[in-house]
Amino acid sequence: MNRFLMKLFSAMVLFGMVSPSIVSADEGDTATSKGDNATEVTETTKITILHTNDSHSRVFEDKYAGMGFAKLSTLIKQHEEENKNTLVLDAGDTFHGQTIATLEKGESIVEIMNAVGYEAMAAGNHDFNYGYERLLELAEMTDFPVISANVIYEDTGELVLPPYVVKEVDGVKLGIFGLSTPETHFKTHPKNVEGLKFTDPVEAAKKMVKVLKEEEQVDAVIALTHLGTDESSTDTSIKVAENAPGIDLIVDGHSHTTDNVGISGTLIVSAGEYLKNLGVVELVFEDQKLVSKEGHLITKEEAAEIEADPEVEAVVQKIQESQKTILSEVVGKTAVELNGEREYVRTGETNLGNLITDAMIDMTGADVAITNGGGIRASIDKGEITKEEIITVLPFGNYIVTKEVTGAAIKEALENGVSAYPETKGAFPHVAGMTYKIDPNKPAGDRVHSIMIDGEPIDMDKTYVLATNDFMAAGGDEYTMFIDAPLLNEYPALDEAVITYIKKQGTVSPETEGRIQAEAMGSETEAGYDEYIVKAGDWLSTIAPKFNTTWEKLQEINNLKNPNLIFPGQKLLVPAK
Repeated sequence: MNRFLMKLFSAMVLFGMVSPSIVSADEGDTATSKGDNATEVTETTKITILHTNDSHSRVFEDKYAGMGFAKLSTLIKQHEEENKNTLVLDAGDTFHGQTIATLEKGESIVEIMNAVGYEAMAAGNHDFNYGYERLLELAEMTDFPVISANVIYEDTGELVLPPYVVKEVDGVKLGIFGLSTPETHFKTHPKNVEGLKFTDPVEAAKKMVKVLKEEEQVDAVIALTHLGTDESSTDTSIKVAENAPGIDLIVDGHSHTTDNVGISGTLIVSAGEYLKNLGVVELVFEDQKLVSKEGHLITKEEAAEIEADPEVEAVVQKIQESQKTILSEVVGKTAVELNGEREYVRTGETNLGNLITDAMIDMTGADVAITNGGGIRASIDKGEITKEEIITVLPFGNYIVTKEVTGAAIKEALENGVSAYPETKGAFPHVAGMTYKIDPNKPAGDRVHSIMIDGEPIDMDKTYVLATNDFMAAGGDEYTMFIDAPLLNEYPALDEAVITYIKKQGTVSPETEGRIQAEAMGSETEAGYDEYIVKAGDWLSTIAPKFNTTWEKLQEINNLKNPNLIFPGQKLLVPAK
């Protein structure tokens, strides 16, 4: 008897559902119970639901992501070998996120999901990121239905996607309907869903339960939802479970949580994010009546020794090879070298940091933009710029979000980013729409001053629209002050925004323009010293002769641990002439 049957049998014995003497490993799906005068035969059907959500096209295994689709496929095949009655579902936010997806507007992810063997998918808010017309095109390419029962055309009231699918598994009829979050109106670009309406998920769920039970005569109802369980959301899977009775299982996404909770007779499950887990729900039916439902997760760590499915790996490799042509596409030109070197982007303003944050403002219309220097991974030489170069600079697939923050929160964020200055720090904040100054002689947490937004001194009590990346918005690099700030909107990936911005400009020539200024280490009022502002191309060895001194002396008087680490806009003490 395998491990699952043992667990199931133990539970049935515990609750008095069967006698321990009447089920053996060889009896298959039929259990026999003998009374004094009669014999009853109960047909027991076990169905395994495997589920994922919010993968955001994390195709590959990665320390910052999950197990990848190829290993996931191996796990799925193992479950299918154990139980032929296995269904694979996805709760959305799958077609968009990483470069491998965005280069082909989701088609590459469709190919991979088809190879893995998904059987239904809910439409998540980010699945609309290419525009709803493209989502409909992708849905035509899938071997499985993309479903949603609450997305309609505003003018006609007709459904945009199929609302449900019925799966008959070993004599058991499962009704699976989809729901999409109404937050899609502001958690994708509004133009992507122009002309669409996202109706009340609870009302849509009530209608689906009625249709599936009364018209389709299903034995169990599964809601495949992209709603989430965040308290900050108005429409959640919890609200659906509480107010739309008759749903046996909700396979959920959107909040990136790992849920396994019973609400009003409904089991709600979710597998986190980025394929870090494979969700497993075991359903047991007796004579087509659902009598048991249990959920658990298989984690990335538990799957560490699993071998990747070579068939899915081959599909991915084929996609990568075909995308080389797309990556070589020229998106524009730069008249200057774009500086993304580690020692510069993690300590001060660079022209590439300015270009990226300008693109964020251009995409969102926000008041200010902040991105972390640690997310900028390479420079770009003068001349033509290809898509591949942009992706090399911004390889993490982060997308842009806008949040409503106070001036005080902006200052706190800047203080966090410069706390290690003049040492390198991945959190170092590159900005647009604002300028600020650093006094490294002050203690960390009190170094930033003279913050200006749109030419005016920052108002600590005023609220501003901030554009940042999703990593920082979630508290990454210790930007915890952003976590609870109200989310206003979500936008495409950062690399997409930069590509779009460069295409608009044709030729770019960003400069370091004093958005970030650092004061000299040590006392600026010390007699015999003047202040020098570092310019592009300066080194201590080129500055020193101008002031009849040596680079070693400049390093000493400025308390520089690394004499090769100075950047444009930085203030140095130099001997007075």
